[in-house]
Amino acid sequence: MSRKMALTAEVARFVTRTRAAQIPRAVMHHGKRSLLDGLGLALAGNAAESGHIVRRYLKTLGLTLDRGATVIGTPLKVPPRFAAFANGIAIHADDYDDTQLAVAKDRVYGLLTHPTAPVLPAVLALAEGDKRSGLDLLTAYQIAVEVETKLAEAINPRHYADGFHSTATFGVIGAAAGAARLLGLDATQTAQALSLGASQAAGLRENFGTMTKPFHPGRSAESGVMAAELIRLGWSAAPDALEAKRGFFNAAGGGYDPQAIHGKLGKPWTFAMPGVSIKPHPSGSLTHPGMGVMLDLVLQHDIKPGQVRKIRVGTNRHMPNTLIHRRPKNELQAKFSMEFCMAILLLERKAGLAQFTDAVVRRADVQRMIGLVEFGVHPEAEAAGYEKMTTIIDIELKDGRVIRGRADFGKGSPANPMSDDEVAGKFRECAAWGGLPAAQADEVIRLVFNLEKLKSVRELTRLLAPAPRRKSSARAGK
Repeated sequence: MSRKMALTAEVARFVTRTRAAQIPRAVMHHGKRSLLDGLGLALAGNAAESGHIVRRYLKTLGLTLDRGATVIGTPLKVPPRFAAFANGIAIHADDYDDTQLAVAKDRVYGLLTHPTAPVLPAVLALAEGDKRSGLDLLTAYQIAVEVETKLAEAINPRHYADGFHSTATFGVIGAAAGAARLLGLDATQTAQALSLGASQAAGLRENFGTMTKPFHPGRSAESGVMAAELIRLGWSAAPDALEAKRGFFNAAGGGYDPQAIHGKLGKPWTFAMPGVSIKPHPSGSLTHPGMGVMLDLVLQHDIKPGQVRKIRVGTNRHMPNTLIHRRPKNELQAKFSMEFCMAILLLERKAGLAQFTDAVVRRADVQRMIGLVEFGVHPEAEAAGYEKMTTIIDIELKDGRVIRGRADFGKGSPANPMSDDEVAGKFRECAAWGGLPAAQADEVIRLVFNLEKLKSVRELTRLLAPAPRRKSSARAGK
């Protein structure tokens, strides 16, 4: 490959040369939806136990806690890198954040990253600190997501299959891209920021179902900010650490597909095709096709828990390798438990933040119902292809009837998207969970959907800190 076509340099040129006017209006609108979703999730996630631990940790660092960038859902303001760290963890804490769909059929599940969690906290913190406009924030966010998702599409599939968490590994490179854009780095500096970000790329899938999973995008957001800030100060890094023989793609995946990335940035934008899903439930994306089918069947046939003898759930052979918690005992395990997701929908006919708590997971009726769910491989789902999340459900009733349903993708995907009103409704749920007054939540929604008109991002971030609450919060039982 000639030097002028070097991948890192091509990405850097895209980061520095793309203008807001070049981004299609529909793409900008999709970005606003995911950005609003991310802010709501940060409000909810900073109310989680992991959020409490992060704030205790920040207070041990000797920081001034009233100047800098906002830790969403709290009165704390800290240096941008630490705000990015806290907010990245919060957005992913409930596993409720948006999901990148894949183009190539060899990508297992047809999914690649959670694009917003690692990049929004980085660009938001820097934009707030520098009093940048809403359009500056939205443009940097779009560029960061595009870099993150296109690079994730290009790497050899073994990267994820062998245990890397791609949200973490590509998130830091995307965060570095967005940070470089907001800090005004030139193309040479941006290439080095991408390289420094790539040297910090890490995250293991073995940690799914623990607090370390949301730690991944938090650390990626922080590392992306730090990479760009160091390069601005004169730090050095390789100009080609993405594609070089000893660079990121070879080390982390054994190579990449040049045709998936060269000339593809913004052509088309990922938000346009194949799209980004917004989750209707706070659980792993692989549960969502089955959850949609289950809820439809329960409501359509008015199935009561006492009528059910057995629930059989079948997927391709890869999905049980991620949905690993057969008998979950806490909220984090339940997010990766098909058994819990089926049980709670039958019992409560909904599965939101209030259902994914330790107290609910441990309830006797929930545990009994979990025991009625059999989850495994179904030949029909296996034959449908690994790029899909085909899920087949058979509900065997005590009167001998068997009620069956199937779905390849879940609600919230581009094939079955949430409306703007539904996205706003989800934001309100998350905001209330995080203690934000309803009037403030409504104003945040209004500002985000008109973000390009906002003169200063601080008009938005000042609304993201709820009034102090007593310890008896909605999540106290967790």
